[in-house]
Amino acid sequence: MAQQGSVFSLTTPAVLIDEIIVDKNIARVQKYMDEAGLKARPHIKTHKIPEFAKKQLAAGAVGITCQKISEAQVFADAGINDILLTFNIIGEEKLEALKALHNQITLTVVADSTHTVDGLAKTFSAERPLRVMVECDTGGQRCGVQTPREATELAQYIAEQPSLKFVGLMTYPMPNTEDNVEAFFEQTAGLLKQAGLECEIFSTGGSPSLFSAERTTIANEYRAGTYIYNDRSLVRAGHCGFDDCAMHILTTVVSRPTESRAVLDAGSKALTSDLLGFTDFGYVVDYPEAVITGLSEEHAVVDLSACTKKPEIGEKIRIIPNHTCVVSNLMDNIYVHKGGEFDRKLDVAARGKVW
Repeated sequence: MAQQGSVFSLTTPAVLIDEIIVDKNIARVQKYMDEAGLKARPHIKTHKIPEFAKKQLAAGAVGITCQKISEAQVFADAGINDILLTFNIIGEEKLEALKALHNQITLTVVADSTHTVDGLAKTFSAERPLRVMVECDTGGQRCGVQTPREATELAQYIAEQPSLKFVGLMTYPMPNTEDNVEAFFEQTAGLLKQAGLECEIFSTGGSPSLFSAERTTIANEYRAGTYIYNDRSLVRAGHCGFDDCAMHILTTVVSRPTESRAVLDAGSKALTSDLLGFTDFGYVVDYPEAVITGLSEEHAVVDLSACTKKPEIGEKIRIIPNHTCVVSNLMDNIYVHKGGEFDRKLDVAARGKVW
């Protein structure tokens, strides 16, 4: 695979990351967080690369967010020492791995049940208590306690465990539901105060609502990931333009079976099959009227009916994915460039770290 000069010399499919855009995106979001009075704790699932996490920390982030222990371990081994793990940790093997990670860094986890808390409490010790937040369902309908009363009761239960320390509330809400988050957090904060419990952190997040984060006035921490690259879904949300998207999947036209059809060498193993409300599988940068109508494992089928100019066999074209985070987990490497000129290849270090 060629690794000098223009990125168009690379063998396809390849994930291209424009570092100029990455740096601009990091600076833009950190500036917003600073002005909003929020601590940024970026979610690294978007890139899974320690070098990029360190860029986010250097810009002003207070730490990072991970979902899985093995993922967090990659970043801890790279020298990042403040990690929030936003997943219920269940099972003896995982708890032992969590304990080892806790001995290495400043670690905070979440829980939404006494079952999860009991496992944590048995694993850790009063000599080095584990920081635990209560996960709250403020409308996202995924994990989380359902009411402020339940949140308070679970916080009390955590505080009663000598090996644990209650430190705050965490939620992953539906987009643009800041009022719901505010109401849930405010009511819980009042109940916690009555119970004599201090709540250090009010953590919310989500890329679709990133630039309205200040509307949840009680929140003091925000978690978002996609902004470092941006993707088609965030363009649709109005947060950025296509020129702000740092990730392109470089593909080659391998077939033109008909006048109106092209086939690319990037299927579901290179382009995410996530639709996120779209009816097609990515934005074709070089032929905006083209529509990626279907993916198989190694092929993308493109409808060229609306295109005046059509690509030829052997031509390389770029695609902005619907959902950039999933693409990162499909590739061993990315190819970093600056305005189209190849700079370096980076390993996607936390790729496949799913437990």
